[in-house]
Order: sequence, then structure tokens, then C-alpha cells
Amino acid sequence: MLIATGTKIILCGSHRATVMGHNFESALKATTMTSPDIRAGVSLLIAALSASGTSTIHNIEQIDRGYENIDTRLRAIGARIERIA
Repeated sequence: MLIATGTKIILCGSHRATVMGHNFESALKATTMTSPDIRAGVSLLIAALSASGTSTIHNIEQIDRGYENIDTRLRAIGARIERIA
């Protein structure tokens, strides 16, 4: 899913990956994603907040399981985030 945002990822085996740091030469782009689990969901959320444009994340129940009121807490520090029905 992160690759859809333009993230550069190198798989280093079945349990490791290297995510290339932001070099300001390319920006992440908005996309529609589905959260498969808690940790991956938060990674998608961080990428969406970093991307230009509006991203949508489905299956946010996975994120909610581990991060109570994450949208409210992120809004409190300036994130533009909203839940849609």
C-alpha cells in the first residue's frame, strides 16, 4: 500500500524492508488505501498525512484498536484529518 503513495521501499528478506528517506526530490501522493492491521495502518496514516492531496484509509477499525481517538489527538497538533461515514 505504501508504494501507491510513491514511497521507495526495498525488500531485504521475508521479515525486513528498507524505506528510503524523504529527499525532497519527490513528494508522496494521495491515494486510497486499506489498513490490514494496527501497525501497518499507522504507517499508512503517517504516509497519508505526509502526502500532498487527500488520502482515504479504509478499515480504520484496525488503527482504532491500538490508538484510541488518534484522529482527535492528531488534530490537536495541527493535522488535517477527518472520519467519513
